Amino acid sequence: MDDFSTAFSLAFDMIGRLDPDLVEIVVLSLKVSLTALLVAALIALPLGAAVALFRFPGVGVLTVLLNAMMGLPPVVVGLVVYLLISRAGPLGVLGLLFTPTAMIIAQTLLIAPIIAALTRQVILDLWEEYGELLVSLGVHRARAIATLLWDGRFRVLTVVLAGFGRAMAEVGAVMIVGGNINHVTRVMTTTIALETSKGNLSLALGLGIILLTLSLLINGAIYVVGEWAARRNAA
Repeated sequence: MDDFSTAFSLAFDMIGRLDPDLVEIVVLSLKVSLTALLVAALIALPLGAAVALFRFPGVGVLTVLLNAMMGLPPVVVGLVVYLLISRAGPLGVLGLLFTPTAMIIAQTLLIAPIIAALTRQVILDLWEEYGELLVSLGVHRARAIATLLWDGRFRVLTVVLAGFGRAMAEVGAVMIVGGNINHVTRVMTTTIALETSKGNLSLALGLGIILLTLSLLINGAIYVVGEWAARRNAA
């Protein structure tokens, strides 16, 4: 019990004095996850909206694929990215393995299907509500994508926040492609796993507290945005 009490005390001390190693790991985690989120959102938001509004050969297969990819095992994604960017892989010449860029690629592949599939459902609901009006105004479905994404921006924001939460919690894929190299690719989740195995509970607990706090803030933001959007629509 004393060991745990000491570890918690040291963890809060590290957070309070902004320990340089802890800050470096947190900053890198945020950089990787936010960059992956931006790239994934730029791809997945219009893709999800297009799958919702357009009817083309294979749209059903694409929909099923997006839904299935929401549950992609992170280690499988990490393995695929590893094979692509390793020295023997087709993209090995770029030298991306064991870099933050490799971690961003892996996280993007993980969260893009989640954002796309959830966006598809949001746009479908909005089309049912406003589709006839938009058609009567002569708005083509391609133009309707931007209109509906903007009209449903608060619901879309909750989708994006969900993707960010998933990215921040990722460990398997980033461990494989990043290598968990100190001062290079060590992020919160991989550091927690490593330091716990080494018995360095103070750093692991400090990062765990920060990660849990971020998770609570993200989920709190999702709830607040959802409630505000619901009240706005009701009004």
